Amino acid sequence: MAPPIYLDHAATTPVRSEVLEAMTPFFGARFGNPSSVHRFGRDARTALDEARSRVAACLHAQPDEIVFTSGGTEGDNLAIIGPWRMRRAQGRNAVVTSPTEHKAVLEVVHQIAREGGEERLLAVTADGVIDLRSLDGIVDEQVAVCSVMWINNEIGVVQDIPAIGARARAVGALMHTDAVQAFGKIPIDVTRLPVDLLCLSGHKIGAPKGIGAMYLRRGTPFEPLFHGGSQDRGRRPGTENVAFAVGLAVAAELQLVERERECARLGAMRDALQAAILARVPDAVIHGARVQRAPHILNLSVPGTDSESLLMALDLAGIAASGGSACQSGSVSPSHVLSAMGVSRGLAGAAVRLSVGMLSTDADIARVSDVFPALVEKARRLAGAA
Repeated sequence: MAPPIYLDHAATTPVRSEVLEAMTPFFGARFGNPSSVHRFGRDARTALDEARSRVAACLHAQPDEIVFTSGGTEGDNLAIIGPWRMRRAQGRNAVVTSPTEHKAVLEVVHQIAREGGEERLLAVTADGVIDLRSLDGIVDEQVAVCSVMWINNEIGVVQDIPAIGARARAVGALMHTDAVQAFGKIPIDVTRLPVDLLCLSGHKIGAPKGIGAMYLRRGTPFEPLFHGGSQDRGRRPGTENVAFAVGLAVAAELQLVERERECARLGAMRDALQAAILARVPDAVIHGARVQRAPHILNLSVPGTDSESLLMALDLAGIAASGGSACQSGSVSPSHVLSAMGVSRGLAGAAVRLSVGMLSTDADIARVSDVFPALVEKARRLAGAA
């Protein structure tokens, strides 16, 4: 039996050996609490401070601008709710986002609306790109935070964060971007970006699940969501996860060293897979293909199938993929991202995401390209029998 193929790197990635090696001592001899003043605590504090500085350097930020989090979802919550709670007293009660955001952002904005804030949505084109004209009349002096994801996690479309951030800044609004899929795929230099808050997640780049970071520009108004300690300057109290912070720093540095070479490799594999699928399944629809996309994500719909049937066929063939966001697994509803783009319910309900990454090889792409047409026919039979 052929070995399984993993094409779900946008959902999560394996922990890299270099990351695991760097983390291991902090599960043993270097176990100290970084808030303790004795030598064990000082050793842990030194490692934590070093990890913070290394992550900051990857973003061209200052160490005190980095807040370690448990991942992208917590980071998005902190980055949107924290500034909004501070700025609503100044008459800035609105939050702006797009309908194609990750649920970690959309649900936060919904919660703000339940707490008396105002939710405003930008318009997106049929390609999933934000229509910059929609910023007029939506992003104004009443907006506390504008939040737009840099690379969409489902279709890989790249948003013009510099342009959107500049428009937000022009009216005094803070700019946040969920860069979970963007880090390691595009250059990020916060000294050159009109961005006040930015979030990333470790398990997308070879670090463990349960660690992430939020960039919080100096001077940005921020109210913590948690209370109970002075850790991280009170912005995120609680005993710090030193081992995972160290792992995140190593993973982030490796991503930057390998970015250009790895993105070229992933893009070539993604394009080869897309071309092979279209050659043999010509009625397949590629989402976001006409605009700039990240190199690792291919989202497509095959008429006559549904996501569940095609994913089942792929899984039985030893190929791991997803129907979109991993956080939405188990949902039978069509993708909210595709729906916002105006994709028909039938096509949106037939979408699958194939995402290449560190485990992917040219041999994997060749095998998937070879078996995909037969799997489509199988999925069409399963969908027809349902």
